[in-house]
Amino acid sequence: MAGLATTFGSGAMTNSINDIPDARCILAIGTNTTEAHPIIGMNVRRAVRKGTKLIVANPLEIGLVRDAHLWLRHRSGTDVVLLMGMMKIIVDEGLMDASFIEQRCENFDAFKDSLKDYPLSVVEEITGLPGEKVAEAARMYATNKPSTILYTMGITQHTHGTDNVMAVANLAMLTGNIGKPGSGVNPLRGQNNVQGACDVGALPNVYTGYQSVADEKMKEKFEAAWGVSLNPKPGRTLTEIIPAAHEGEIKAIYLMGENPSLSDPDSKHVREALKKLELFVVQDIFLSETAQLADVVLPACSFAEKEGTFTNTERRVQRVRKAIEPVGDSKPDWWIICQIARRMGAKGFDFDSPVQIMEEITRLTPSYGGINYNRLEKGTLQWPCPTEEHPGTAILHTTIFSRGKGRFVPLVYRPPAEMPDAEYPLVLTTHRSLFQYHTGTMTRRVKGLNVFKGEERVAINPADAQSLDIADGEMVRVVSRRGEVTAKALVTESSPPGTIAMTFHFVESPTNELTNPAYDPVAKIPELKVSAVRVEKVRQAVARPI
Repeated sequence: MAGLATTFGSGAMTNSINDIPDARCILAIGTNTTEAHPIIGMNVRRAVRKGTKLIVANPLEIGLVRDAHLWLRHRSGTDVVLLMGMMKIIVDEGLMDASFIEQRCENFDAFKDSLKDYPLSVVEEITGLPGEKVAEAARMYATNKPSTILYTMGITQHTHGTDNVMAVANLAMLTGNIGKPGSGVNPLRGQNNVQGACDVGALPNVYTGYQSVADEKMKEKFEAAWGVSLNPKPGRTLTEIIPAAHEGEIKAIYLMGENPSLSDPDSKHVREALKKLELFVVQDIFLSETAQLADVVLPACSFAEKEGTFTNTERRVQRVRKAIEPVGDSKPDWWIICQIARRMGAKGFDFDSPVQIMEEITRLTPSYGGINYNRLEKGTLQWPCPTEEHPGTAILHTTIFSRGKGRFVPLVYRPPAEMPDAEYPLVLTTHRSLFQYHTGTMTRRVKGLNVFKGEERVAINPADAQSLDIADGEMVRVVSRRGEVTAKALVTESSPPGTIAMTFHFVESPTNELTNPAYDPVAKIPELKVSAVRVEKVRQAVARPI
C-alpha cells in the first residue's frame, strides 16, 4: 500500500513508542489513545508537555482533546476527504517535501491531479469541518517536522478502510515524514500479541513473515520445509468464514482466543452461523459466550502459565516466562495444537518446547532470522532482525521502501455503506473504555474494574436527547436493521449531534447486534464505526390497580 505494503499489511508501527516524544507534531486520527493504548497515550502527553503540537481528528470528544492544539471533529466515515483536503492545502501552498518525493516516490503527478477534487468547499460539505480548521491542520502537520501519525480502528473499521490507510500513507510521504526519528505512520495494535500472531502466519493469505501463499517460490520454500503439498489459493478471513458457515459451506470451525458472538458485527447472525456447524471447537482460557456454544472446549493457559514470546505493536519481540504452573487441566496453546495435529496424522508437529518452535520461525522468516531465545534472554529485539549480528530495527524505511519507491495513490471518496435516513436517523459508532477490554472475557472478572465501568451507557448528545425526551440515566432502546439492545443513556457533549457511541464490552447490552457486517473489499474489515440506528425511550409499564 502506497510503498508501505509490508508495514501496513502487518499493521506494525514504522517507528517505536519511545520515539513519539521526539515528534514535533502528532496527528492522532481514529484513535482513542489514552483509553485503548494508555501507555502510548502517556507518551503523547509527555510529548505535548515538551512542546509538541497535537492534532486530534475524531468525531468523539475523547480524553486527548483536552491536550490537543487542534481538534478536528469530522463526520464519521469522512477521513479520506479530510486527509485529501489537508494534502491539497500542503501542495497548493508548497509545503510538501519535494526532494523526498523526487528521490523516494512515484506516481506523484497523478496523485497531485486527483487533489483538484478536494477543494475546501467540498471538504467542508462532506466532513462538516470549517475549511480554515482543515487548512490549519495541514500547515501544522507539514511545518512542524518531524511529524508522526497515530491511528487505530477508527481508520480501518470502514468499508473504505484501505483507502483511509492509503490516505495516511500519502500524507506521510508528501511531507517526507517517513524513515526518520519522530516521524512515521504508526498503527497501534490492540491485544498483547496480535502483532506476533500476524507475523507468524495467522492470516489467510500469507505464510510466516508475510510471505504470500500465492507466490510460487514461497510455496515451494514452505513445501520443502514442511514436507507437504500446499494450496496456493488464499484462505478466507473471519468476515468471510462466518457467512460461509451460515450457508453451510463450512462445516467445522476451530476457534482460539476469540469471542465473535459478541465482538463481530451483526452478532445475532454470527451465533446463528455457529449453531449450524457440524463441529465447533473453542480453545480459550475462560468459558466465553462463544465457548458456551461449542461442542468441545479445550482449556488453554494464560500468559502467566506458559513460555514463549509476544511481539507488540512496535515490532518488539519479548520473552514470556512461566510464573506459575498451569491451573487445572489447562495446557499451552502450542501443546494442544501439536497433540491434535499428531493424532490426525500430520507431520512436523513433534515439538517439545517453544524453543524448538522459535527455531523454525527463525529458519523460515527472514525478518525474524536473527531472533532466538539466547538473544532474547538478554533483552528485546525489534524486527526486521535478519541475522544474529543484527541489532534489530527501531525505524523502518530509512533509505528505501519495501517495494522500492513509495507509490502515491489517488483516492476517491466513498461514503459509508449505511447512512442515516428517516427510519434510522442517527449514526452509531463503537468505541472503547479504559476499564474494560474487548468483550470483557478477562476484565469483567475483575471486581475493581467493574466499579469504574460495570455497564453499558449510550453516549448521546444533549440536543438529540432533548428531541427524544431522554434524560441522563434513563433506559433507552437502540434499534438498527439487524437488531435492538437496551442500555442506560449517557447524555454528554462528548458525542456530536446525530451520533451515538457505545462500547461492546457487555453481554447484557450486546452492541454488535446492531452493527453493520459490510466490509472493506481489500482488507475484509467490517464497518463497525458507522451504522444507522434510532434511539427510543423505554417506557416503563404502569402498574394497574387490583
